Amino acid sequence: MQSTQDIKDSPLADAWAELQAHAAAGEPLEPNAYRLAFADPEFLLRREARGIRFQLEMLKPDLDQTAAGVEHTVVVFGSARFASMETAQGQMARAKSSVDPQALKKAQQVLRGAAYYEHARAFARHVSEGCKAMPPAERLYICTGGGPGIMEAANRGAHDVGAPSVALNIALPHEQVANPYVTPNLSFKFHYFALRKMHFMMRAKALLAFPGGFGTLDELFEILTLVQTHKAKPVPILLFGTDYWTRLINFQALVDEGTIMQEDLDLFHYVNDAQQAWAVIRDFYQLGG
Repeated sequence: MQSTQDIKDSPLADAWAELQAHAAAGEPLEPNAYRLAFADPEFLLRREARGIRFQLEMLKPDLDQTAAGVEHTVVVFGSARFASMETAQGQMARAKSSVDPQALKKAQQVLRGAAYYEHARAFARHVSEGCKAMPPAERLYICTGGGPGIMEAANRGAHDVGAPSVALNIALPHEQVANPYVTPNLSFKFHYFALRKMHFMMRAKALLAFPGGFGTLDELFEILTLVQTHKAKPVPILLFGTDYWTRLINFQALVDEGTIMQEDLDLFHYVNDAQQAWAVIRDFYQLGG
């Protein structure tokens, strides 16, 4: 039976060729009733077609990761605003030269964030190196949101040791592009946060949350809720930086007020070192190395 996998060898390619010809010439597309439905952007972007777009965002990353042999991931969350150590040290040097108290204060803050960047990079190296000897179908791959900061650091750590890594990026009003360390054929872009978060959980065998803002908290609490309510299987959920997380969230207060159970605090662990974080995951799955 003839394969229908390759769009380039299919008559369907003619529909896309028409769209590309308009794009290359800089010509806007006008609504066209005669255009094939799947090659009609105006139709696909209608409010009534939202369900179709959901399905496409669900299907495309799933098929591509399966084709690449990526079935198990370690998801790394954290602030997009943390810089690398080399960037932070350069900013500190400039701040000291300027003798500007505000610039110095800002540089010190950036330097603190850079320490987390380096921990995330080291953690990704540990995971990627530790999984190289595993059978391909059992390997754990680093997965991030694909942006800067902690996400870049984790993708960079995998890249340091020649391992592929996944990025699940999101289209934002202020344009965000994938960081340069993501494996190109595993770099995906989403419109819907909900579908993106679903993909984070679909293959996640562990999750490591570094200090971050609203986005990090949103992702962390969704994961905790899914595991607490048994909508997702228990996996290691690690909070990196005990001081940060205990200052930010008083989880014990939730127990004291009766809004969660004492055993719910066992759903996550605090870690303060990249090797320690990898050791928790190894022990959970009884992995060697």
